[in-house]
Amino acid sequence: MDSSLANRLAARDLAVVWHPCTQMHDHETLPMVPIARADGAWLMGHDGRRYLDAVSSWWTCLLGHRHPRIVAALNEQLDRLDHVMLAGFTHEPAIELAEALVAIAPRERGRDGMLRRVFYADNGSGAVEVALKLSFHYWRNRGEPARTRFVALTGSYHGETLGALSVTDVALYRQTYAPLLLEPIFAPSPDAYEAMPGESAAACAARRLGELRRILERDARTIAAVIVEPLVQCAGGMRMHDAGYLTGLRALCDEFDVHLIADEIAVGFGRTGTLFACEQGAIAPDFLCLSKGLTGGTLPLSAVLTTNDVYDAFYAEYSAGKAFLHSHSYTGNPLACRAALATLSVLRDEPVLERNRALAAHLAKRIAPLASHPNVGDVRQTGMIAAIELVKDTSTREPFPASERRGLRVYRHGLERGVVLRPLGNVVYFMPPFCVTPEEIDLMVDVAIEGIGKAIA
Repeated sequence: MDSSLANRLAARDLAVVWHPCTQMHDHETLPMVPIARADGAWLMGHDGRRYLDAVSSWWTCLLGHRHPRIVAALNEQLDRLDHVMLAGFTHEPAIELAEALVAIAPRERGRDGMLRRVFYADNGSGAVEVALKLSFHYWRNRGEPARTRFVALTGSYHGETLGALSVTDVALYRQTYAPLLLEPIFAPSPDAYEAMPGESAAACAARRLGELRRILERDARTIAAVIVEPLVQCAGGMRMHDAGYLTGLRALCDEFDVHLIADEIAVGFGRTGTLFACEQGAIAPDFLCLSKGLTGGTLPLSAVLTTNDVYDAFYAEYSAGKAFLHSHSYTGNPLACRAALATLSVLRDEPVLERNRALAAHLAKRIAPLASHPNVGDVRQTGMIAAIELVKDTSTREPFPASERRGLRVYRHGLERGVVLRPLGNVVYFMPPFCVTPEEIDLMVDVAIEGIGKAIA
């Protein structure tokens, strides 16, 4: 291990690389961390230091870094086919993955499997773009071109390409680009943290459904779809809502004949305690967006699952002008599809969700005492996602000023103690890979508690 090499790499990086979601000026005082390798829940730096990846490297590393079954599948695939365009060509990994996703897709009570078609893209934002365009184009092909608007929830985050950003309601990302964006209708989120005094999460969800109903009564004829992050609004601060909202939302979309887009990019594949978050509302959307954990964090890939009804609206002679002319160069990349198939095989063959329930219970036990902390406004959890809301005043839930960057202090302390914690503003959260042990959960919670103490001091 070589600390001088780590320093040289950091210097070379800052000379040429522009990092995502980063004010590069911060790195005048915040050291860049060059990573040499990874294994399981751990990242290893060139200087020999180890870091527990408590956020799954932006929520992608589902099963742990370099999972042996995924690595083996990639090596085998690389010996046969690296890439071929998916326009006019096909290959076994893309076919097998589409078949597998259709087979496990969420189903709705009283209906056969709705989601029978798979469109591939490269990342989460790309999947959302595909879903938005498909929904609008569907209504156009059906002779309803006036359906040009989308309903999104306050506090939502769906990505940072222009379409995905249009249905995002996080000012940090949206404000600068507002002149370039579509104008959606933002419906009030069922976020339980914003419930009225004495109101349960279920009652809050019911009230918000009533408000959404009024929007649909007024504007349904101009609305293509409602888009939602089921159960957890992740980048908006890990805000969580009752599963009953999903059930009611599906019913409203059916009643007013608008599409439902479920963005499960961050919450899919077991994060919330079920394979898909939609299962907890016993619903199937018209479009299901998947990415992040789909390949176990190894390669970029996303998929949009949709219905035969949507597919059939585009199926016609070319001269009819109904084709969905949307593409990504690496659509359905064989390596990425093979990694995804290996990920799904682990979820199928091993008791991952059962283990997760035990791990989630241990995590809940460890974070519960923070509820009485004088600067913690809320402790919340859905499956393997947990969050701690830091506030200036618990009686009013007044937040700390964003300019004080309390979360950054927690992040710095985490790095010093060998744990990757990357708070969302003043929300400290955990989303570890599923291979994490109870002892590693203890470490990440202990370090977070220490960091919160330093951030508040």
